[in-house]
Amino acid sequence: MKHKIFETHAHYDDEWYNEDRSELISRLLNTDISFITNIGADIETSKNSVRLAEEFDRVLAVVGVHPDVISCLEEFPEGKGIEIIRDLALNPKVVAIGEIGLDYFEREAGDKNDVVKQRQKYWFLEQLGLAKELNKPFVIHSRDAAEDTYNLLREFGYNKGVIHCYSYSPEMAERFVKLGFYIGIGGVVTFKNAKKTKETVKRLGLKHIVLETDSPYLAPVPHRGSRNDSGNINYVVEEIAGLLDVSKEEVIETTFNNAVKLYELEENAYVKLC
Repeated sequence: MKHKIFETHAHYDDEWYNEDRSELISRLLNTDISFITNIGADIETSKNSVRLAEEFDRVLAVVGVHPDVISCLEEFPEGKGIEIIRDLALNPKVVAIGEIGLDYFEREAGDKNDVVKQRQKYWFLEQLGLAKELNKPFVIHSRDAAEDTYNLLREFGYNKGVIHCYSYSPEMAERFVKLGFYIGIGGVVTFKNAKKTKETVKRLGLKHIVLETDSPYLAPVPHRGSRNDSGNINYVVEEIAGLLDVSKEEVIETTFNNAVKLYELEENAYVKLC
């Protein structure tokens, strides 16, 4: 079987695609892209991810609430927000819970105070519990919160998933891998100043890496700053191949197999592997 690129993380429900969404996805799935995983960030985008997965055979969905928008869960009576995510996750094309996690990045002074951090931890654990209940992996967003993310995951003890858009040190990546996680590598690895990401790829090799774009964000060089899409993942493949001195075909095949394991597709009767 000739392997094709597995895009593990994109947001095609974003308004940036409103004018050409269906046309673009159809075109991408007729190139060297095997699967596209559309990731939810709140309740509405999770619903949108499921709709896209139902529209396209080789689009998969992930549902969950990003740490920056946990207020959308708090708008409901106790437990109701998680119930909505649970109901969405029962769709057979939903392959994980996410993107969930912790984000301590301060956009303004004091933005992420202790109260906000505790709320993020609470809803992170609630969604981890949902993933465990449904026996699904999870997609982790972690920004400026490496130790808290690691400690919560280690203590929780149900560890299967991916650290999306990895931005920490190679040493921390090894710690996450030992817990059982894959590391998501996207366009940032092509940036000249992305020394930690490049070193992480060299340190881990292909065994624990999956490919992603985070489209429409984080377009790789030479398209940095423009609207991203999964076609640009080829630049990520080329960069990783160069860093590891392996062929692009080896990068594609190994990361495809990693993604199949990550999202447990061999056990999913509703997803036909390419």
